[in-house]
Amino acid sequence: MTWKRVVVGVDGSPSSARALRFAAEEAREHAAELYVVTSYTIPVPPVAVSAYAAPPWRDESEWQAAAEGTLRSTLAETLGDDPGIKVTGQAVEGSPAKVLIDASERADLVVVGTRGHGGFTGMLLGSVSQHLTAHAACTVAVVR
Repeated sequence: MTWKRVVVGVDGSPSSARALRFAAEEAREHAAELYVVTSYTIPVPPVAVSAYAAPPWRDESEWQAAAEGTLRSTLAETLGDDPGIKVTGQAVEGSPAKVLIDASERADLVVVGTRGHGGFTGMLLGSVSQHLTAHAACTVAVVR
């Protein structure tokens, strides 16, 4: 089986760094492109805010810039300057599950970490990885 594209979702967490290392190895073994994606959502500003207690609100571009910073630092810290494979990355607006499911349409493998922040302690899969394994258009690997 020849893969052309491996997708991995990162969020700056230790588990996403493990997923990135796994995805890079898979891309290396298959001579595939590694596409690294992080997602961000722009929160809706509060409707009623007192003029005296108005919280600072970020411009939409600040949310994207923060996500791109997470992407760059995760790549640099995890893979270094020369990972030996073609790596592309992008910060995409949307929920992590939707962004990864959309990316799975153009991938042979999607890799995510699991942080176990679901409702039950000890569950193997978090909500993003559960959603992804149920709806992705390609093979999914969940790395612990």
